[in-house]
Amino acid sequence: MRYLIAGADGQLGRCLQAHLTALNADFIALNSTDLDITQPAMVNSVLTQHAPNVVINAAAYNAVDAAESDRTHAYAVNADGPGYIAAWCEANDAWLVQVSSDYVFGGEFGDRADPHAEDELPAPLSVYGHSKLAGELAAASCSRHIIVRTSWLFSEYGNNFVKTMLRLASQSLPVRVVNDQVGCPTYAGDLAAALVTLAVLAQTGDAEAGVYHFAGDHAVTWFGFAQVVFAQAVELGVLEQAPALKAISTAEYPTTVKRPAFSALDCSKINALGVASSDWQLGIRLSLLAMFP
Repeated sequence: MRYLIAGADGQLGRCLQAHLTALNADFIALNSTDLDITQPAMVNSVLTQHAPNVVINAAAYNAVDAAESDRTHAYAVNADGPGYIAAWCEANDAWLVQVSSDYVFGGEFGDRADPHAEDELPAPLSVYGHSKLAGELAAASCSRHIIVRTSWLFSEYGNNFVKTMLRLASQSLPVRVVNDQVGCPTYAGDLAAALVTLAVLAQTGDAEAGVYHFAGDHAVTWFGFAQVVFAQAVELGVLEQAPALKAISTAEYPTTVKRPAFSALDCSKINALGVASSDWQLGIRLSLLAMFP
């Protein structure tokens, strides 16, 4: 089975490369220069050249705030691109694994305690969320599609919350972190493994086409997430001591876009296939050990 990774330079793309290399799998990893998914002619040409059995689309426009004023680009990458890939996959009997987001859901803090299930009606609050939902619909135009929603992704690669916290720890001021948004942190290395497993199960007929959730094994606020990051950083000697932390409300954090207040994802569907949710606390440790060997 030959895999093709779109968006190979991102943190998920790099984790996918590491995982597939460890499996000694046949794969091609392409960045946005090698494969610009917003260009349909290029998508057709490149995919035809490499003839993958599975395309894992890790390419995404992830600048949540910027998307509000850059709607055209956000939709080109997050919605149009998956549609072009889906068309090629449908015509060539290939599987499309499309990565989506918890931002397809909304909801206010305190409205609920149950995580979002796959069949729940999406209600995006932002241009980014709407563009990711549009990407799901585009991907579903391929009969062999696996759509995986995830949340609060981090790893040793790229820019993410863990790296931001470590950078802020060097400042003398208290680190202000939002404490009224709840979600499930997800280690990108775990997500990469889950995506490949789903692709294998789909090929063997043991997983059906459709939407799946994969995220951290328990929900937390961003403030709680930061506490674990700093505790582990001190334990591993990355930091001499944890910085002062100050819990703040969403209203106190300047942002141009409304974010989901509760975006925990129900992962029981993928768990039933034998794929465990991400142990995000272990993921933090693995990320720190990779960054500071």
